[in-house]
Amino acid sequence: MSRTIMALAGVLVLAVAGGAWAVLRTDPPAAPAPPVATSTAEVIRTDIAQRQQVNGTLAYEGDYRVLGTGARITRLPAIGATIKRGQALYEADGRRVPLLYGSRPAWRTLALGVPDGPDVQQLEANLRALGHTGITVDRHFSLATYHAVRAWQRDARLPVTGSVPLGQVVFLPEALRVTGYDTTLGAATAGPVLHGTGTTPIVSVQLDPAQAPGVRAGDRVVVTLPDGGRKNGRVARVSPVATTTTGPDARSTVPVAIRLSGKPRRTLDQALVQIALTTEERKDVLAVPIVALLARPGGKFAVTTPAGLVPVEVGLFDETTGLVEVTGVAEGTRVEVPTQ
Repeated sequence: MSRTIMALAGVLVLAVAGGAWAVLRTDPPAAPAPPVATSTAEVIRTDIAQRQQVNGTLAYEGDYRVLGTGARITRLPAIGATIKRGQALYEADGRRVPLLYGSRPAWRTLALGVPDGPDVQQLEANLRALGHTGITVDRHFSLATYHAVRAWQRDARLPVTGSVPLGQVVFLPEALRVTGYDTTLGAATAGPVLHGTGTTPIVSVQLDPAQAPGVRAGDRVVVTLPDGGRKNGRVARVSPVATTTTGPDARSTVPVAIRLSGKPRRTLDQALVQIALTTEERKDVLAVPIVALLARPGGKFAVTTPAGLVPVEVGLFDETTGLVEVTGVAEGTRVEVPTQ
């Protein structure tokens, strides 16, 4: 009898010990998730734009090629250098060849007795811009023009003759940003010497033809630059002609040019950028941050206000600014948003 009692006691001890071990092995309950930190934002009245994202290339406007006249090239500018009015584009036979601004290339010697023409007017406009006064900017090469040319040649360290022979200067519409050479030092070149672009940044986009009808010159865009910064811009040109590549992956695109707003900044040529093209815009509407929206059953939305949950109707989503058009809540109301 005592042995039976002792055996039962042993079983009880083991059972109690096993139960205690089981209790010790039980995982603790999961800690409740910390509450989401929130702040508030004001319902504002603003313009909302719906945009589509496309890729583009940041470059510089203009494509210029500088031609030589057969003289031997003795100096070339550095790649990336910007040549402005009056500065030397290159050196030929040891003499500077300055850049002057104008839309017409030089085609003849300009001197006393030359027939009137727009190239004379172009030369006189540059002489005045370089500080040589006392001349009338017109189409006639006058005695005053002759003396102004001599003064300019003296300042520019050119032969002082009072006439401008063909090849002494190069006319381009604007300052040149040098991007490459078309000849080498020591070569006698009567053809291309160097090439470059203007200094105004421009974004080039190859748009799908299906998207092109909705894009027009003057449309506003937002450009995200390689460093993550954003610049506003406007569509400058939409080509009326599509371009088509060849080969097995041939496709058509519509070239679009975009000018950036504000002061030009130094940019990385041929860098990839992202453009938000405006496809629809609504002005003077109420908007809240997109993150303020709370999804409700049935595809509806609401916002949290000091008065509680308020149902709202949503309109355009502007992912660039992070705002969404709403109705159903008053301007100036504070709505709850997650703290960033």
